[in-house]
Amino acid sequence: MKIVFAGTPQFAVAPLKALISAGFEVASVLTQPDKPQGRKQILTPSPVKLAAQEAGIPVLQPAKLKEDFSALASVGADVMVTCAYGQILTQAVLDIFSKGVWNVHASLLPAYRGAAPIPRAIIEGETETGVTIMKTDVGLDTGDILFSRAIPIAETETCGTLSEKLSALGAEAIVQAVRQIAQGNVTLTPQGEGFVCKKVRKQAVDFSRSAKEVSCLIRGLSPSPLAYGKIGDTLLHFYGAEALPWAGAEACGAVLSDSPKTGLIVKCGTGAVKITELQPAGGKRMPASAFLNGKKLAKGACFEKQPVL
Repeated sequence: MKIVFAGTPQFAVAPLKALISAGFEVASVLTQPDKPQGRKQILTPSPVKLAAQEAGIPVLQPAKLKEDFSALASVGADVMVTCAYGQILTQAVLDIFSKGVWNVHASLLPAYRGAAPIPRAIIEGETETGVTIMKTDVGLDTGDILFSRAIPIAETETCGTLSEKLSALGAEAIVQAVRQIAQGNVTLTPQGEGFVCKKVRKQAVDFSRSAKEVSCLIRGLSPSPLAYGKIGDTLLHFYGAEALPWAGAEACGAVLSDSPKTGLIVKCGTGAVKITELQPAGGKRMPASAFLNGKKLAKGACFEKQPVL
């Protein structure tokens, strides 16, 4: 059985490598075109393209697949596996593959369809997520489900750490799925009602929200696009946070502690949040304790309600 693998970011690399290691014939890899990155805007290949080249697999990079799929059709593959590819597939593309197009999606569908399932699950305070293998149709993550696998979301989980876990889980799942497809062992379950989650954007922290909500926002946006706050002339990007109980009457956003020993603790609408990792504007990412060794924030000073970048 000949396979085309379609994916773009680092999240999709482990599933691609797992299929190769399992001995499946990955005849071609489909990924997004190289994009300019950095201050010098250097054209940079996607992580999936680099993995394909390392494995000696031909790469296809159409700018608009719906208008340019003749090369994909000429591969003569039976199956396409997609994982965070980044383009919506038309029925004409789906019809190329006699055994279907199968997607590795990073949520327990039908919840969190769309482009940002991992950060959204953390931001919304979910305690469990997972990966779903589904047969792709023309809808947005609406295809019938082959199976799902679940994992817990830890209280300190960031989008970065959870992405690594789900990528590894997706790698295991897609190998099992392709084996079932090859054997004809496929039983599908239609999805129920679900919703599409919006993309996440860089966001200021609103410390009038509960400590849990603030912690979830910070962790869900870490390591990118990040949540931030401004206190005086200091702009801080936050990478890690922990919700704490606190019953004091201080103003929301007030610094309760800036000791390297106790860390940076900030009053929230209910409770308090401990910032565990941060990056000052123009500086390096570091533990909050390291930042507080070199700079003190006046106790009682408050983060701005709506800092402007």
